[in-house]
Amino acid sequence: MPLTATPPSRPRIRFDRNELAGAFGDLGTDLPLLIGIIAASGVDSAGVLVMFGVMQIFSGLWYGMPMPVQPLKAFAALVIAQKIPGKVIFGGGLAIGVSMLVLSVSGLIDKLAQLVPKPVIRGIQFGLALQLATLALKEYVPADGLPGYWLAAAAFLVTAVLLGNRRWPAALVVLALGVAYGLTFKLDLATAHRAVGLHLPGWQAPTWDNIKYGALLLALPQIPLSLGNSVLATKQVVEDYFPDRRLSVRQISFTYGLMNLVNPFLGGFPVCHGSGGMVGHYTFGGRTGGSVVLYGGLFLILGLFFSQGFQQVVQIFPLPLLGVLLLFEALTLATLLRDISTSRPDLLLALLVGLLCSGLPPYGYLIGLVVGTALYYAMQRGWVGLGK
Repeated sequence: MPLTATPPSRPRIRFDRNELAGAFGDLGTDLPLLIGIIAASGVDSAGVLVMFGVMQIFSGLWYGMPMPVQPLKAFAALVIAQKIPGKVIFGGGLAIGVSMLVLSVSGLIDKLAQLVPKPVIRGIQFGLALQLATLALKEYVPADGLPGYWLAAAAFLVTAVLLGNRRWPAALVVLALGVAYGLTFKLDLATAHRAVGLHLPGWQAPTWDNIKYGALLLALPQIPLSLGNSVLATKQVVEDYFPDRRLSVRQISFTYGLMNLVNPFLGGFPVCHGSGGMVGHYTFGGRTGGSVVLYGGLFLILGLFFSQGFQQVVQIFPLPLLGVLLLFEALTLATLLRDISTSRPDLLLALLVGLLCSGLPPYGYLIGLVVGTALYYAMQRGWVGLGK
């Protein structure tokens, strides 16, 4: 049974306050990653932001549902940790784009989807929930000291009370609180003035060596996470929230690949779809592609007109509030476990997979996917027991 029922008459694109509120449901995940990527790699911020916005708009229009795109997380972690230069990033993006397109066109992605059982997919989602909650509570909420804790507490209370309210969307109230706080206590007019100006993405042309190095260093660790979270788990979320839509893993992997064949040539960071992003948009009100189009428009404006001071401008928004939005996204992801909670073996398997995914970076998702699937079939044959 689906977790929710969406009316068949739902429009593909709608722009209202709830779609606008849903547009910010994934901001807590994307914004810090993009800031870290730009700072560590030295890539042109205009290219990263503009193409990120363009890909959001493409995805929203293509799918007609809140199907956002996100920076590739394993890519981003490696780039930030090792300060990998732009040409290698763009080469790795092309490599993973080709890989996902081949999996889609050949139909191999369908065979993989049939192989991986639902408890493993739920475990991957739970692992992502653990990672997001940890990031929110350890990094974002404490970021501004004692005032930040008070701000986060107020935002948590507002979100808990208003979550699901169509008249007063929780995310918009939290964002208004954050903007008011930032303008009052953090705004530097001189920095904001220097940041304003039109900037366009530049053409990039990775060499064959860039592609090979990027494939080995960046694409290889990313593929397991993409298969588990970006494709298989995202399809499951579509089934949960939009049971009237018949979306295949082949379609999801096709647009994933297509975006990464375009992105690198204009300085865009490699992107994917993601179950967490879709849950975030849905949690805060997004029900159509309109929320993703609006989200993309925000980054398009930032890239075109504010990219040269991007890192400084976005600092006016308090991180503790992003942490609260991220925490509710994580909680919603974790509650997806409820449809397997009546089966003790399936629930225990999902919890195990989640712990493996979240606790063994950067290959935790590969380990969780392989170990979880192997255990599931061993349980089916009676070779292993996880309780009854």
